[in-house]
Amino acid sequence: MTSPFCTIVPPHLLEKLAADGRESAQRTLQADSALRTRRRVTTLRAAQPAPASALTGNPRRAVHDAEHTETLPGREVRAEGDAPVGDATVNRAHAGLGATFDLFMKVYGRDSMDGSGMPLIATVHYGVDYANAFWDGSQMVFGDGDGDLFLDFTLPVDVIGHELAHGFTQYTANLEYYGQSGALNESVSDVFGALVKQYALGQSAAEADWLIGAGLLGPGVDRGVALRSMKEPGTAYDDDVLGKDPQPGHMDDYVRTSRDNGGVHINSGIPNRAFHLLATELGGNAWERAGLIWYDVMTGGTLAPDTRFAEFAAATVAAAKARYGDAAELQAVTKAWAAVGVPVD
Repeated sequence: MTSPFCTIVPPHLLEKLAADGRESAQRTLQADSALRTRRRVTTLRAAQPAPASALTGNPRRAVHDAEHTETLPGREVRAEGDAPVGDATVNRAHAGLGATFDLFMKVYGRDSMDGSGMPLIATVHYGVDYANAFWDGSQMVFGDGDGDLFLDFTLPVDVIGHELAHGFTQYTANLEYYGQSGALNESVSDVFGALVKQYALGQSAAEADWLIGAGLLGPGVDRGVALRSMKEPGTAYDDDVLGKDPQPGHMDDYVRTSRDNGGVHINSGIPNRAFHLLATELGGNAWERAGLIWYDVMTGGTLAPDTRFAEFAAATVAAAKARYGDAAELQAVTKAWAAVGVPVD
């Protein structure tokens, strides 16, 4: 089972900011580089699943405070069942872990990210002006941002859902974090991150903004609303400091690059848009029919670690047919992938 180091802010964006002399971006890149190396050369701390007799369908959360160091997990400051504390960041992390657990348990019947009640561990106040959030294979970590370009990374609940969903992928399809399979890995996290937000807010597919990281960008960003847009990839920001959102929404614009593990945060815009088109075509709540199809694909055992877009699309068609037959759901899935230039035959 692979367990890549997965961040919400893509390295290509931090690299641009670092090249422009942003110290917080430089420090964040240095920290991320060290963490990626550590993932490759050390054994990850294994999260211990609950014994079968102890599974209750309830979360087991623990939030730690790194106290602006880079030592994990840090000092435990709020455990499951504890009352809210005086630190809003701690409370948001606790709530976001719970919101993610609720989606997977109440909608899909999955007990935590591994399906076996694994604890949900988070660390806040990581590093100094650390401008990222990540899943390291066993826990969530949140930076406070620099207060200028990026705010506190616990603010958008979909960021929490996105990173925890990397754990879901790790324990199911285990998609390799490179090229098209890596872009699918990122897209699946965006999909379920968006569903966590929509479920928590009670929003229909039509009501949702389909933005990843809305509310994260700080006052130093003049033209930007989020990190990514699932509805219109490439439109989340177009700013003098951040640059232009590079995500494509169609295979005609697929970006071939050696950076960012082969563009995993860039080309994820294509399957993201396909999911948005499916969910809005079907209407109602996206976590229901559209989300069930994606969940079935991820847990069905048919995906290879190196699955490409066309293979994933074919799997969604098969899943839609298996669950719904030759009905509107099947036609909507096929139509969505065609709209982004991915064949399903």
